[in-house]
Amino acid sequence: MVFKRLLGSLGVGGPTVDTVLDPGAARPGGTLSGRVHLVGGTADHDVEHVALELVARVETEHEEHGDGEGVVVFDRHVVGGAFRLAAGEETSLPFAVPLPWETPATELHGQPLGIVLGVRTELAVAGARDKGDLDPLTVAPLPAQEAVLEALGQLGFGFRSADLEYGRIGGTGQQLPFYQEVELTPPPRYAHQVNEIELTFLAVPGALEVVLEADKRGGPFADGPGGHGGHDALSRFTVPHEGPSGPQDWNTLVDGWIQELVEHRASYGSHAVYGHESGVGAAVVAGAAGIAGGMVAAEVVDEVGDFFEGDSDDGEG
Repeated sequence: MVFKRLLGSLGVGGPTVDTVLDPGAARPGGTLSGRVHLVGGTADHDVEHVALELVARVETEHEEHGDGEGVVVFDRHVVGGAFRLAAGEETSLPFAVPLPWETPATELHGQPLGIVLGVRTELAVAGARDKGDLDPLTVAPLPAQEAVLEALGQLGFGFRSADLEYGRIGGTGQQLPFYQEVELTPPPRYAHQVNEIELTFLAVPGALEVVLEADKRGGPFADGPGGHGGHDALSRFTVPHEGPSGPQDWNTLVDGWIQELVEHRASYGSHAVYGHESGVGAAVVAGAAGIAGGMVAAEVVDEVGDFFEGDSDDGEG
């Protein structure tokens, strides 16, 4: 899908921009390529730069203001420098830019996960900037991420939902201001111990960090002597992109992660969580109150709602 818009801030008769991404899903840490097509307006214009912004729809949580949504700009690349665009002139700028390793996956085996990413094109002309062209970005998981999800499926876990949460997971090397959370329903083997498992991937060039969080069911030791409810347990694991070494396969590795997360905690009571650099509950530090750091665009989801909902008014190509 390609969206074409007249650059409104440049006035009637201004240039138009149409960004076309190369076919196929991109991958985290890989290259995003395509072309930015420009058509001059009714007069000559001096183009200062052409830039691409990667944006994501994220969810925020705040005690006072409740849950909300926003649009985060999580990467930016200038793909064209200063040049003169004559009236009616057509030109095309090829680009190939790297995607952050933590870029979330939007699909698995071609099936959408409910994650919304986009590429927004900014054209700066004579002091005016317009961000009118917005295109959906499709990202497939890394092979190691796909292998973990496949293993969980073979172990009986079911997909419930996926979203992007604004904030940071404490104790990790997280770089982006948000993280992807995949919610999974447990198989019968674990159903009496957990309500769900939440999965987050944090990739770097040499390895994949896997964060697992168990939404614990209540029990005789839960929340003190009275056993009034459950709590969350969180563990982190790291695996090379090429997978486990030796005779161990992905299913065995992932099953071991789940057992460490769930069964050892059950053995030692509500305040003991066994795992690699484990923590309890509040290890996820959101900090969404101010949505600060300059990473969140001032726009809210409503501004680009037509794009996120697949609006066809702008045309498709």
